[in-house]
Order: sequence, then C-alpha cells, then structure tokens
Amino acid sequence: MSLSDRLKIFVKAQTSSLIGGTFDYLVMIGLTEFFGIHYTVSIVISGIAGAVVNFSINKTWAFYRRENTYRYSHVQQLARFAVVVCNSIMLKTAGTYFFTETVHIDYKISRLMVELLVSILFNYMLQRHWVFRNRKNPRKINPECP
Repeated sequence: MSLSDRLKIFVKAQTSSLIGGTFDYLVMIGLTEFFGIHYTVSIVISGIAGAVVNFSINKTWAFYRRENTYRYSHVQQLARFAVVVCNSIMLKTAGTYFFTETVHIDYKISRLMVELLVSILFNYMLQRHWVFRNRKNPRKINPECP
C-alpha cells in the first residue's frame, strides 16, 4: 500500500473519529449539564453511543477498500472493536478525571485533551491494524465476473 493510500485511510479514520467523537462529546455534556450525571459516568455512556457511530463509519467508509476484503468477519470485528472501545473509555475516563481533579482543568477541556491523545495514539492504531485489518492477499476483482 502506498504512502498516499495510508494517508487517505488516516484522514478518513480521523474524520470518522471526529464525527463519532463530536456525538460522544455532546452526549456527555448533555448528560452532565442537563441531567446532573457525574462526568465520569457520562463519559462511559456517551462513549458507547459514540462507538456505534464510529464503528459504522469505519467499517463502511474509513477502512473499507473495494479491491480488498477484511481479514475478520463482521462478528469478529464487533468483538475486537468492543475490546478497543472498553479500553478507550477507561483511558478517557481516567485521563479526564486526572486532569479535572488533580490539575483542576474543567472536565470539558480535559476531555478534549484526552480524547485527542487516545484517538490518535490508541484507537486509530488498534482499529487500523487489529479490528479492520485487510487480508494480506487481496482478492483480484474481475469486472467480467459477477
């Protein structure tokens, strides 16, 4: 795969992350500000909601390549994605709590800082190389065959 292809996948994955992350962030703020739920609990709930959005976009657009197939079945991808999401939510919750309670940064700002780090350093790497991994030997698509 060329550098250009890798860059395209990275940009698409980050776009997907931004969409899912924005949904996640808005749900977190809504739960905390309007329903009085502690921000750490809101992060867990909103993280699950954002994960549904993110998985859908990643599978059908960000990591999808027409000329190649995924190495793992849909069920295997969901299971692997669930592992990544659970760990991601733990990292985001712990990181946000640390910066909010120890460094005294507002939870909304702390969450954005932690989100950026977790998204690029943790989520992208695992989703790209473990969840949505393509087959090593791509299938050749013959336009003459159905």
